[in-house]
Amino acid sequence: MFGLTPLGTIHTFISLVALAAGFASILRDGRIVPAVGLGRTYIWSTVITCLTGFGIFERGGFGPPHVLGILTLLALALAGWQGGARWLGARWLYVSTVCYSLTLFFHMIPGVTETFTRVPAGRPLFTGPDDPSLQKLAGAMFAIFLVGATLQVLHLRRVGRASQQVAPLQGARKSAR
Repeated sequence: MFGLTPLGTIHTFISLVALAAGFASILRDGRIVPAVGLGRTYIWSTVITCLTGFGIFERGGFGPPHVLGILTLLALALAGWQGGARWLGARWLYVSTVCYSLTLFFHMIPGVTETFTRVPAGRPLFTGPDDPSLQKLAGAMFAIFLVGATLQVLHLRRVGRASQQVAPLQGARKSAR
């Protein structure tokens, strides 16, 4: 179907699970949270998507999609790095959040490319990965990522400030008793 190999079909299915979990996590929690089920599902299905993608050589040998897979794995590793909090303190949450969101953006590039160079069948929307219209769409998706990442950071700041303001009040109430 759509010219997919068995590995390509498995890869596509797992990548759809990753995308659904990633977007659901952001909608529910405001970010991809690795400690909850949706976050874990996103992370592990993304890892599997990258690994299965390394076996797909649709357009000839090792190429840009494989590099993107490596970058995705590196961003996941950075986001999940346990030493980050010791290194950057509270700012690490911002870095981690943006890295997880960046991996979701990375998912979208081959997802949109592979989908719309095949669909609709017989008259795909784009001629190939170098189609100028597709490149404009990738630029728009990057702009959406930047806006989303900025909103996530602003939300984390707002939540952090609110918890810092509430905590002293709660402590004062306990000591007044």
